[in-house]
Amino acid sequence: MSKPVILIVEDDSLISKFMSRAITEAGYKSIVAETASAARMLFLSEMPNVVLLDLGLPDDDGLNLIPDMKKYRKEASIIVVSARERENEKVKALDLGADDYVTKPFGIFELLARIRTALRHSEKAAADPDGNDSGIFTHKGLTLDTVRHIVTLNGEPVHMTIREFKILELLFRHKGKVLTYAWMMEQIWGSYIPADNQILRVNVTNIRRKLKENIEDPIFIKTELGIGYRMPDDIE
Repeated sequence: MSKPVILIVEDDSLISKFMSRAITEAGYKSIVAETASAARMLFLSEMPNVVLLDLGLPDDDGLNLIPDMKKYRKEASIIVVSARERENEKVKALDLGADDYVTKPFGIFELLARIRTALRHSEKAAADPDGNDSGIFTHKGLTLDTVRHIVTLNGEPVHMTIREFKILELLFRHKGKVLTYAWMMEQIWGSYIPADNQILRVNVTNIRRKLKENIEDPIFIKTELGIGYRMPDDIE
């Protein structure tokens, strides 16, 4: 069985060598590109499972690579690894199609955990590119049945409104991935998007209350401050 391929797009050789060594020791194949142009060529030739993408590249903004990569291979997972900490930069990267965002400096164990999550997502997308499934999702005692439109928690039924159900379904379908406020609202309200995200926040608050969520240590819906929401992956 071939090893998963991780493409590191990083112009700082010290950082790329550090990442490459850790990735190789974890049992993956690592390849490195120091420019956007090299990244484009390696992406097409090596078909990586996961891309670790720096944004500050010498020949182009890394943000411009995201839609191109997703266009050619949507099942590849893109994790932005950048020193840019502003929320609008993170939101832009995620809205362009990035699957995750890690801010420098980072812990290597955290990065490897994000890679493992990304690999599960890319494997699922590759095996089921059209997103077909049984319509039943489960996570730590919570079950959502999209066919019968039923939500249960530890076997007990939980009443959800239509919009609350749609929010939960989005989070389940993209488990482990940060979903921005704007993207979620577009998916749920379509062309009738409210002027701000307050209505989304209210719906999420109601869901958490119904699921008896511990806000200090949530297991169903985590808030990414200023960005959006994420359902934690099973390993978290």
